[in-house]
Amino acid sequence: MAFVTALQRQGYPVLGLGRVSQPPLDYLLPDSIALAAAHVKDYCATQGLVLQQLIVATGYLHGPAPLAPERSWTQIDPLYLQQVFAINTLGPALVMKHFFPLFPRQGRCLAGFLSARVGSIEDNALGGWYGYRAAKAALNQLVKTASIELARYNRASLCVALHPGTVDTFLSRPFAKTALRVRPPAVVAQTLLGVLDALQPADTGGFFDYAGQRLPW
Repeated sequence: MAFVTALQRQGYPVLGLGRVSQPPLDYLLPDSIALAAAHVKDYCATQGLVLQQLIVATGYLHGPAPLAPERSWTQIDPLYLQQVFAINTLGPALVMKHFFPLFPRQGRCLAGFLSARVGSIEDNALGGWYGYRAAKAALNQLVKTASIELARYNRASLCVALHPGTVDTFLSRPFAKTALRVRPPAVVAQTLLGVLDALQPADTGGFFDYAGQRLPW
């Protein structure tokens, strides 16, 4: 909701979709993603609008025990892996499939996907968090691959992965150590929108943090 609020304050018409929206968009119900995209298409047609910006701000790190990030390979659990990939990877992939065709063929259009620095393979120096790291790394590959196809569709397009830092949400709260800089969702949303505004078509397919710095894959 932080992105929706920030964009509305800037005067943009915004549609916020999720599990409790109308229509709902639930990654565990793939048909709902296609139906949500059809709703957006109809809305844009009736309002005389085009889809110019798509922000996918979903993520899953933990749930009820024992669904939690692993400290060791001995804790790898197939149920957790299925859940973490369904929400961090498969859902966003289906968003690409159903929403990208709604972008215009000309003019700036942008897709930003919230990833995580721990999804960087090159940056991994601590180990652990097998499922979450792998799911976000897979998302990064999807973003890179989709950016190439999207650029063929619209040369002015942008498709990027974003690292928001540690945000004060349910996802990160159990793991927010005292030494970490934890920021409110509203601040993070405004910061990332600034990063997106500054990007150029040549930046498509990149992985950027909240300061606008490019991160390694």
